[in-house]
Amino acid sequence: MYQLKTNALVLYKIRPARVLEISDKITIELEGGKSKRVRDKDVQLLHPGPVSNLDKLGPLSGALEESWQLLEGEQTNLRELSELLFEEYSPATAWAAWQIVADGIYFEGEPERILPRSEQAVQDEIETRARKARETEAWEGFLQRVKEGAIIEEDRKILAEVESLALEKREGSRILQALDLAENPVTAHRLLVSTGYWSVNENPYPRRFGVDESEPQHPVPELPDEARLDLTHLQAFAIDDEGSDDPDDAISLDGERIWVHVADVAALVPPDSSMDLEARARGANLYLPDRIVPMLPAEITHRLGLGLQERSPALSIGFNLSPGGEVSNVVIEPSWVRVTRISYDQADQCLAEAPFDALLEKSRVYRERRFQAGAASIQLPEVKIRVIDGEVRILPLPRLDSREMVTDLMLMAGEGVADYGIEHGVPLPFATQAPPEQKTVPGDMAGMYAFRRQFKPSQTKLEAEPHAGLGLARYCRATSPLRRYADLLTHQQLRAHLRGQPVLDSQVLMERVAQSEIGSTANRKTERISNNHWTLIYLRDHDDWRGDAVVVAKEGERATVLIPAIGFESKLRIRGEFELNDVVKIKTREIDLADLSCYFRVL
Repeated sequence: MYQLKTNALVLYKIRPARVLEISDKITIELEGGKSKRVRDKDVQLLHPGPVSNLDKLGPLSGALEESWQLLEGEQTNLRELSELLFEEYSPATAWAAWQIVADGIYFEGEPERILPRSEQAVQDEIETRARKARETEAWEGFLQRVKEGAIIEEDRKILAEVESLALEKREGSRILQALDLAENPVTAHRLLVSTGYWSVNENPYPRRFGVDESEPQHPVPELPDEARLDLTHLQAFAIDDEGSDDPDDAISLDGERIWVHVADVAALVPPDSSMDLEARARGANLYLPDRIVPMLPAEITHRLGLGLQERSPALSIGFNLSPGGEVSNVVIEPSWVRVTRISYDQADQCLAEAPFDALLEKSRVYRERRFQAGAASIQLPEVKIRVIDGEVRILPLPRLDSREMVTDLMLMAGEGVADYGIEHGVPLPFATQAPPEQKTVPGDMAGMYAFRRQFKPSQTKLEAEPHAGLGLARYCRATSPLRRYADLLTHQQLRAHLRGQPVLDSQVLMERVAQSEIGSTANRKTERISNNHWTLIYLRDHDDWRGDAVVVAKEGERATVLIPAIGFESKLRIRGEFELNDVVKIKTREIDLADLSCYFRVL
């Protein structure tokens, strides 16, 4: 074994070094000329020297495989290996031989104890490195295609990782790391669109919030053969928005008696059936601008939607309205009805004709009673957003008398059902809402905006408590069983009672309400944010859009505005003096669909 001396070639960490001085420590020169004091155990001798210039150490070609085979698995050292490979032992050949050992394909070990690897180990290592090289090449090619926005079909499987991040199903992404991009859902969304993995209009929010977008698929039983009250002699009208395809309520007038007919969904969807369990998990229909995802199979709506068949089975709620607007003499009957479907616009043209004139007057009496009890009429801009053949359409919803009339008639039915449940001891899910601190509804838009924010969310309880927003002392949602599970649950309870069967007890009832509210809450959040998403697409596609914005809140130069034409809320910076309810002209400045943000500027 050689003794360490000056100008010897040593290994420091994984690079060559030249010994300059030996004392209590060793001074070495590194590549590039920098010197360093180290301990003797920090270096390994490769060649006793003399070596004068590390820059002259470079790669050499030798008889690698032949030398490996000649050793036949026998141990050797760096000097012998250098001589086998290069026929001499010099600083340059020692360093070149050590590079071969360090490479780890054919040899392994330390300078004084080098072992040839077995033939199988060499073959495995070569194949492993070749595979890794192919993978690296494929990965770099993939990243390049992603950067260029020119992915191929095979890339989509890899990009599923980024999609999971965009949908908030995972927290990180090696792809975004490799591209030096922020690892968050917004950046992931942008990348998926830029590569063509997602369309430019992709709405990720249903999947991000975990709502079920599939159509329910269950066999639908036949309607039970049971006695029903024949009300087909009455004129019955299902009044809804143009294009609605799930009519679940209709109205009739029989002398002084009002009938609200509701699709008899519980007749085909009994408690704990497969349809009931799925509807309970969904909580409600999912209404998106581009589609509707029902909570029940489409066949249910086809059979039970009022006016979709010549004669429809219904659960009819009959009642009288006193001169003071009080609901009384409530009866609930399974029935047959014959329904005509019309739109709100059509109904608005018929309000001077029977039976609409009488129903309108009754609804006004009822509404006055509710207002005197503190009901809130908050008239903020509303729009309907639809996507038809890929085009976003935003239509303002006018405040039609027919719409308000139907709303009041449905509230009458809900109050009547609540009274019926209390009178007959039928546990029902009552809708309640605590009152706001402010009692009077302001008449201006900014005031109504602030007033609305005072209201707490409605709650479902087993005891009848006031619903402040409606101005009712008791109320049950009962007129939309095709659309909302809470209404279907009410119908199941009423049906069991009417047939003399056991009803669900209060604890079970509330458990089912709680289960359904998980899905309905997710649906409402999805609908709200999806509406914003499609509104931004509308503005993006109409880059010359201009409109009015109403200031509804202010803080310094920043204002919160409502934009009536598109039913959108935003924040603006307005220079100069401005007041609440001021109207300013605006246009879009910048839209970031992935970030769900839109910036306007004042004209």
